[in-house]
Amino acid sequence: MNYQWYPGHMTKARRMMQEDIRLIDLVIELLDARVPYSSRNPDIDELGKNKARLVLLNKADLADGQRSRIWAEYFRGKGCFVAEIDSRNGTGMKQIQELIREACREKTERDRKRGILNRPVRAMVAGIPNVGKSTFINTFAGKACAKTGNKPGVTKGKQWIRLNKDVELLDTPGILWPKFEDQSVGQKLAVIGSIKDEILQAEELALWILNYMCAEYPGRLKERYGIQENGSDVELFGEIAGARGCLQKGGLPDYQKAAAIVVDDLRSGKFGRVTLELPTEDEGKTKMQEESGGLGNE
Repeated sequence: MNYQWYPGHMTKARRMMQEDIRLIDLVIELLDARVPYSSRNPDIDELGKNKARLVLLNKADLADGQRSRIWAEYFRGKGCFVAEIDSRNGTGMKQIQELIREACREKTERDRKRGILNRPVRAMVAGIPNVGKSTFINTFAGKACAKTGNKPGVTKGKQWIRLNKDVELLDTPGILWPKFEDQSVGQKLAVIGSIKDEILQAEELALWILNYMCAEYPGRLKERYGIQENGSDVELFGEIAGARGCLQKGGLPDYQKAAAIVVDDLRSGKFGRVTLELPTEDEGKTKMQEESGGLGNE
């Protein structure tokens, strides 16, 4: 399947971000900690060049903690400030104010030398659809000041939010980019729910998930469904359908229902903490093996 979803409002949103970036001191980019590479919009890199950068690995509670540490070091190596957070329950949020202050220290010092005192940092909050920007803003601000939703595309306009005397946030709509050069990127975004489900094939996503779990997190499928993991794709699907009662007339497996269960279980963390990619496969695995002697242990 060719993965792509770029509705018209995203083109408009990108133009707005281009216009507003001149007002911005800091770009706060939210990534999904399960797919930090695939959830990073290359357009935001271009828009935010020469600006201070804060990368937030959101939904860290769903991600493999060991792999999140590797990703955090990767982004620090690229000159970004980094935090692992879960904006829904507030984990990791207390450090953000200080990180913003540190990221903008040079800008604040320049202002001070020019006699500009107490001007708040202006930060643009950016990221792809359904990465949790509005939830992050509401949690950070301590009040419901941005719309939230559990589907991509809830925020379609922009809004300025004054957090305190030190920080103003510009919330922006979630935007993807017009074409995925690497279709595996689109596939991973589909798996985590950043592309509308109406245009996806659940069975294809579920097969990818099953293969990935068997290869990278062996034992998790057995633990979740009570099945063996050494069968073919069709056999795995059939066993899951049987284990979850997804049967058609005559006792035949209902693969579509079983696929929906697999996709939902991955998205909701029922397989445990899972990360679906590393900075580079060879480098990432080498670092992880040095730390723990294996993969997928956390």
